[in-house]
Amino acid sequence: MTENKEYGADLLVNTLNNNDVDLVFGIPGAKIDRLFERLDHPKDNEVSPKLLVVRHEQNAIFMAQAFARITGKPGVVIATSGPGVGNLATGLMTASAEGDPILAIGGQVPRKDLYRLTHQSTPSTEIFKPITNYSAEIQDPANISEIVSNAIVAANGPKPGAAFVSLPQDVDDAVVETQAIPKVQAPRMGAASTEDISWLAEQIKDAKLPVILVGQRGSDDATTAALHELLTQTTIPVVETFQGAGVISRELEASTFFGRIGLFRNQVGDRLLADSDLVITVGYDAIEYEPRNWNAEKNLRIVSLDTAAAQIDNNFAPERQLIGVLADTLNELQSRINGYELPNASLETLATYKQELREADEPEYTPAAANLNHPLNIIKALQAHVTDDMTVSTDIGSHYIWMARHFKSFVPRHFLISNGMQTLGVGLPWAMTAAMIRPNAKAVSVSGDGGFFFSGQELSTAVQLGLNTVSLVWNDNANYDMVKFQEEKKYAGQSAGVKFANIDIVKFAESMGAKGLRVETPDQLDAVLDEAFATEGPVVIDIPVDYSHNFELAELVESEG
Repeated sequence: MTENKEYGADLLVNTLNNNDVDLVFGIPGAKIDRLFERLDHPKDNEVSPKLLVVRHEQNAIFMAQAFARITGKPGVVIATSGPGVGNLATGLMTASAEGDPILAIGGQVPRKDLYRLTHQSTPSTEIFKPITNYSAEIQDPANISEIVSNAIVAANGPKPGAAFVSLPQDVDDAVVETQAIPKVQAPRMGAASTEDISWLAEQIKDAKLPVILVGQRGSDDATTAALHELLTQTTIPVVETFQGAGVISRELEASTFFGRIGLFRNQVGDRLLADSDLVITVGYDAIEYEPRNWNAEKNLRIVSLDTAAAQIDNNFAPERQLIGVLADTLNELQSRINGYELPNASLETLATYKQELREADEPEYTPAAANLNHPLNIIKALQAHVTDDMTVSTDIGSHYIWMARHFKSFVPRHFLISNGMQTLGVGLPWAMTAAMIRPNAKAVSVSGDGGFFFSGQELSTAVQLGLNTVSLVWNDNANYDMVKFQEEKKYAGQSAGVKFANIDIVKFAESMGAKGLRVETPDQLDAVLDEAFATEGPVVIDIPVDYSHNFELAELVESEG
């Protein structure tokens, strides 16, 4: 009879199955071991999502975050109690800030020990409540399925983000008779108000230079397709946030793409927004690039298209908010602005800006040393090796500013950037997940030598799984350079706390079982990339970088935006 018993772990996994969860990242522990047993050893009549064990819980969240961003489905992570759930904090914060639906399940001490000073007892739901859409602890085994179901709904909400469920050990181990709740379909909102869409159409027709600013929630497949339809019919310039990268296709790039904004108010996109007499934000979130940067003078006319009401501040007070399914709203808008054309004066302005964008991609400099590679040359070489079906993720550091401004991407969510939190260490785990769920194309990570080693131990997991990843490490000789150059600008050439111990990147890669390559001189760059992209399995490339021109990145500001 014992074999026929179902436990809390079974009910939880059946709930995941009902919600089409097919992949779970995690690290086990004693307080949640029954759940891992069910995941790794389902009985003959049972189904469980695939379990991927990683080297650190923070990396598990990063990998689940990339899964969510790419697929639109919740990424799921399971960790044990105490330090296990504690290690989830950075990732959950990042997921919520950057709009990625995540379900995190954390082990907990038995309920009788919750308020005792007991080994690994942690008020985890209180820790995560401020940084998630949902945070709850299961107190009754019969409620497992409803709490997990509500967590998934919250993660997938109008503003997607993280949800956390705490699972006490005795709930995990409890015998249950409750059945898992079937998948609950999300409510369908439809387009924004017809009256508001008609109003916006008239504003566009009356405008001399309307500009569309696309953010993270505007980069899903349906919204991007609707935007392409609109732009094919009516040419309106588009500026991307860093996390909106890729919403403009190759076919539309020449006429509609005018750069990205997300750090330092000195880009073509910033100036174009300042020139506009109507800014239409599509799925934009203030955390991507604060309105005080791109609307510093508080004089722009703004209309917000989004899935949820905006946070109003002194620099972001939209005349109207069109709330609804973004793709449906854009489709409705398209028919109402048919025939709109930009005035000749605006076309001349756009031509000037377009030329500036092209010129900015071409390096003109004297190398600081003969063995160093200028960032723009690295980007140009990478661009020549990356196809539209490949995924490129960038970590955080000076390289990320260069990449966000100059690396071209023409497919949404194929160029992955952390800008809500600027979280160090995301590059490699994101590329690993992309290689798993887009197995027919290489996945590329771009990191600094600081950020790479935040999650570098996960390279062993990439080797274990045989993932086709290429990791470019921009090596500036062991400095946290994004901090360094800003400190030097702020403190008359001085920097503090930016130096760390050096590690041989090639030897590290080889010790993990990956292929390690090094660019000894700039003329080798293309050949080394050729070899890397022709190699099966994980490859890491050490690229000495010339950061002597980094001050130019922030030349119009005094500190980080």
